Formats: sequence, structure tokens, C-alpha cells
Amino acid sequence: MNISSEQIAELVRKALSEIDNKTEAKDGGIPVGISNRHIHLSRADLETLFGVGYELTPIKDLSQPGQYACKEQLTMRPIENVRVLGPVRKASQVEISMTDSYVLKVKPPVRESGSIKGSAPIRIVGPKGIVELSEGCIIANRHIHMSPDEAKVFGLSDGDYVDVDVNGKRRTRWFDVQVRVHKDFRLEMHVDTDDANAAGIGNGFIVTIAK
Repeated sequence: MNISSEQIAELVRKALSEIDNKTEAKDGGIPVGISNRHIHLSRADLETLFGVGYELTPIKDLSQPGQYACKEQLTMRPIENVRVLGPVRKASQVEISMTDSYVLKVKPPVRESGSIKGSAPIRIVGPKGIVELSEGCIIANRHIHMSPDEAKVFGLSDGDYVDVDVNGKRRTRWFDVQVRVHKDFRLEMHVDTDDANAAGIGNGFIVTIAK
């Protein structure tokens, strides 16, 4: 099997990333990933918005394996160009910030991703149609992804909650951060743009679990 130079470079990048993550876990540091507003779509809603048989177009792998940003963007009036993330899910979900909720005039609960029962309704406008979600709009809770090995280093289990210190330009502490453990996860804390801006930090900033 022939492997291109681009594929070799990607394999090297992933290997180095895994090494860096293990080092960060050992040293007690956790890199931050900042999540902008985005949309996850079900197969049915994808076809309503883009047409029957339509397939998402990946343009960039995200930090968590198997997740990717897509070329496709949608409108939630008055906010336009909201990125779709893949792959498709069983149910559509919209993740926004508190600031976005004021613009959209919706009242989403703070929830774990995937927990959409009873969440806020939202209208999504696409090039081929409109989807009216009766529920599915949330503000994602602060959470940390980690592998089982990384969880052992920290002495944590899936579903635990921790406090996290952020020694950035605007030093703060985030309380009640959910720990999510899975064999396919890599070490990273996810916060939204409101949290990141308030703390004055960017992608890759290293935070620590409070003792």
C-alpha cells in the first residue's frame, strides 16, 4: 500500500500530539479547546436542509477523534454562517453561548452534549429547506475529555466533577466541570467563547484541576 507524504505527515502529527497529551496529563496540565457556536445534524434534518441524499463535506479534523468541521454552514436568524460538525447524529443539536442566546432570543439550558430532552426550540435555515427543532438548543456545560489512562493519572472517573484553575490574563476558577472518559477521547477541556473571552485565553491554553 502506497502512503503519500501528506498521510505520513498526518500520522506523525497525531503521534506527537498523543505524546504531548500524556506529558500534560502527567504534569497536571490540560489544554483548552474553545468551542464556537455549531450545529450537529441528524440524517433526516441534513436532507431537509440540503436535499435528499446529501453528504457532509469534511474540511478539518477536530481534536476529538472521529469529529470534524464541515464546509456546510447554516442560518439561525439573525446569526448566519453557523458551522455544521460531523458526523451525523441520531438527533440534531445546536450548541451556542449565552451571548448568542440573547441575540437569538432563546433560553437554552446548560447541558451535557447529547442531553437535549426538554431543551430550547430553534429554527435552522438551509439552502433547500427549514428545520424547526422542538428541542435541541443548549449551552454546553464545561467539560474535560480524557482517555481511561489519562483519567487514572488524575485519579478521576467518568461523570466526576472538578474545579479548574485558569491562570490567564484574567485569573479565575471554573467550578463543577464535568469529566468525560472514553477510550476514543484525548485530553482536552472544552469551554465556549464566553468563558474563554472572560478569562482572556485562547485555544491550547493550559489549565489545571484545583487541588
